[in-house]
Amino acid sequence: MKGVIHVLPSMFFLFIFILILGASHALAVEPKSETNPADAETNFKIGVEYLIRGQYDQAIPCFDEALRINPSHAQTYNNRGLAYSYKGNYDRAILDFNKALEINPENANTYINRGVAYCNKGEYDRAIQDYNKALEINPKDANAYYNRGNANDKKGEYDRAISDYSKTLEISPKYAKAYGNRGATYCKKVQYDRAISDFNKALEIDPKHADAYYNRGTAYYKKGNCDRAISDFNKALEINPEDAKTYINRGVAYEKLGKKREAIESYRSFIKYASPNDLSLIEYTKQEIKKLENK
Repeated sequence: MKGVIHVLPSMFFLFIFILILGASHALAVEPKSETNPADAETNFKIGVEYLIRGQYDQAIPCFDEALRINPSHAQTYNNRGLAYSYKGNYDRAILDFNKALEINPENANTYINRGVAYCNKGEYDRAIQDYNKALEINPKDANAYYNRGNANDKKGEYDRAISDYSKTLEISPKYAKAYGNRGATYCKKVQYDRAISDFNKALEIDPKHADAYYNRGTAYYKKGNCDRAISDFNKALEINPEDAKTYINRGVAYEKLGKKREAIESYRSFIKYASPNDLSLIEYTKQEIKKLENK
């Protein structure tokens, strides 16, 4: 089953920025079934509330109406861009971020948000350009370094990615996801002990960091320590019990230990929770179950 165990890819969509007016009271605005066509700020605040709650289809019309009333409000373009980005419409998001930057070209967060959209489109060089611009505006922006690290990791520029994550941690030592992603990059460089050290630190900061447990389990597996790998996969599943990739990797580790029943159980759980798009892995796992059952 070589090739199934893998390090979780670095996450691009973790740090994007919602810009709000009157942050101390924006979260208190309740969503309404009808927006106020006479008040751009009211629509803006309601849109922010929907956006924070993950109700992107409801947020977009609020921002539309706010922009109809006040078409020069950069924050509204930024936030509508975020809604489109969360929906996976990265081209539409980039158009809104472009407009926000035309109005306010000195907003580092909007450059980061546009960079995240470019990353999700696989346009890593353009993303890096945006992160560089954000750092020109604010050289101490930990999120810009973090996201640039993600882009460099995706490009296979692992040393540059590690440098960016390290810079993130110089600025923000409690940035658990930066430790997690640096650890994942160390795994790709086959530096498993350094990776495990980073995953340990991430979990000290955030004990509910499921990806850190998953990736630490992967590192232990690669080092030949299947028992510790399984322990970490179990902890990841306590946090996220429907995570298919963890079940298949736990199954691989159980199979390597000769624990047939446990391996079959993990593989069946993978099939239960796997995406329909994972057809090749589902079929492969079914074949593994048949092989184990016939032993």
